[in-house]
Amino acid sequence: MGSEGPGRGFGSGAEAERDIDDLPRNHANFTALTPLWFLERAALAQPDRASLVHGPVRYTWADTYRRCRRLASALARRSVGHGSTVAVIAPNVPAVYEAHFGVPMSGAVVNCVNIRLNAETIAFLLDHSVAEVVMVDQEFFTLAQESLRIVAEKKKQNFRPPILIVIGDQTCDPKSLKYALGQGATEYEEFLKTGDPEFNWKPPKDEWQSIALGYTSGTTSSPKGVVLHHRGAYLMALSVAMVWGMPEGAVYLWTLPMFHCNGWCYTWALAAFCGTSICLRQVSTKAIYSGIIKQGVTHFCCAPIVMNNLINAPASETFLPLPRVVNVMLAGAAPTPSLLSALSIRGFRVTHTYGLSETYGPSTVCAWKPEWDNLPLEERSRLHCRQGIRYTALEGLDVVDPKAMDPVPADGKSYGEIVMRGNAVMKGYLKNPKANAEAFAHGWYHSGDLGVKHPDGYIEVKDRMKDIIISGGENISTLEVEKVVYMHPAVLDASVVARADERWGESPCAFVTLKEGSNTSDEAALASDIMKFCRERMPGYWVPKSVIFGPLPKTATGKIKKHELRAKAKELGPVKKSRM
Repeated sequence: MGSEGPGRGFGSGAEAERDIDDLPRNHANFTALTPLWFLERAALAQPDRASLVHGPVRYTWADTYRRCRRLASALARRSVGHGSTVAVIAPNVPAVYEAHFGVPMSGAVVNCVNIRLNAETIAFLLDHSVAEVVMVDQEFFTLAQESLRIVAEKKKQNFRPPILIVIGDQTCDPKSLKYALGQGATEYEEFLKTGDPEFNWKPPKDEWQSIALGYTSGTTSSPKGVVLHHRGAYLMALSVAMVWGMPEGAVYLWTLPMFHCNGWCYTWALAAFCGTSICLRQVSTKAIYSGIIKQGVTHFCCAPIVMNNLINAPASETFLPLPRVVNVMLAGAAPTPSLLSALSIRGFRVTHTYGLSETYGPSTVCAWKPEWDNLPLEERSRLHCRQGIRYTALEGLDVVDPKAMDPVPADGKSYGEIVMRGNAVMKGYLKNPKANAEAFAHGWYHSGDLGVKHPDGYIEVKDRMKDIIISGGENISTLEVEKVVYMHPAVLDASVVARADERWGESPCAFVTLKEGSNTSDEAALASDIMKFCRERMPGYWVPKSVIFGPLPKTATGKIKKHELRAKAKELGPVKKSRM
């Protein structure tokens, strides 16, 4: 991979490439790419179509464009613009969607914060990003208040309080809003009234200008701030809709938090395709089916765990058969073949994708091949659970030896690190040159994920590099073990991590949540049955040597927090005299 090769050239060299002409760029033929234009077009093309629906609140695209211009204007009048960061701490409510346009229309950068973080972590983010404005949902006001108190104590006389805006919600208890207003916060709707609905916003002069900032989970160190640019947001907003086959006017249910990778860029994509957003403060099986039945939902995104709960929900909460084909995009964790089979049978059309915060969310897709239609369901699902090929907007994707940077053989067996490069890769980590040097080593973004490349060129994630289990000198993919554990009829959720083992160094430890109605009177017998089940379907050294029952810790997007499970496995101590 030392030489670029055909189609592998990135960046510009010292000498300009020859062309047939010397025609220059000018204002008529060149402008910086930005997704902000999508909103202006949506308001022109479909001014009366619903853009946002949240409980009793309904806005049209004309409304949304005016409200976003008001927000941009109100910020600009307070000297918030280029070089400023606006933090948003809220669930999926209209104001978060509006911030994705209104904030960058002012020239500032939007930073949507995970509402499940604690005050200490949010304090770090607000301080690190130097947030000049904090927009916070009324139910999370005290969380923001505590975070700002921590920052104030740290900065002391150097602390500059940000502009504090509280987002009211008619579906919530008014007490929290009343408290926030009593503490001096400005109500969001009142803030908008100070802005001009005809504000003459300006697109960025340079498409490399930052549009969004998002922080990684930071499980072992301080969170890293992922900086995204207008060009990448524009290209990925179009790309995410293209790879999904999303039509104009799609009705999209916000099961995916908008704070997670800017809603995988669907915040901007929905404006490009004049779709309708159905907002959800809280995700539940009942709410998802209600959106499908009552509001005409055609598309939604989520982690596999959300769909696993959906197909295992009691009959009283489900509505089958579906009134139409519902398109589901899965990412955040690898779906099991059994889950994909179950969803297909129920009428959900699944698109399986993979990516990271550093690649604007999902950036690879398991693109469906027509010849798979004729395969048995089990074989189709096995092929479909792979992570696939690059998105249209991602120019480089490979699986390489992380030291030599040579591509691994396309044999479906040889492990390597998944690397990417192109317009769908972040600008870098904010104020973190060391992390940037590591992430961009050898001219590629290093994902930290181990994978293989199949003969058809599709990649498949096998594990995080830090999650691979080395047992008796053999590598064990936790994802492969999890696929089998999930097949057990009593298992609802499962996650496998390494546990110290006196004989083998490490061995798989399965953390399992059982389905409702499972017989839990003899957990030892059930654990033994799960091990037996696995032994019949996988190599002996892959079989979990210990099974722990209970609820699994999850992130706001439904991903299982493996770092917490690794800590629990460490507390359990080593497995004694493990045998295959």
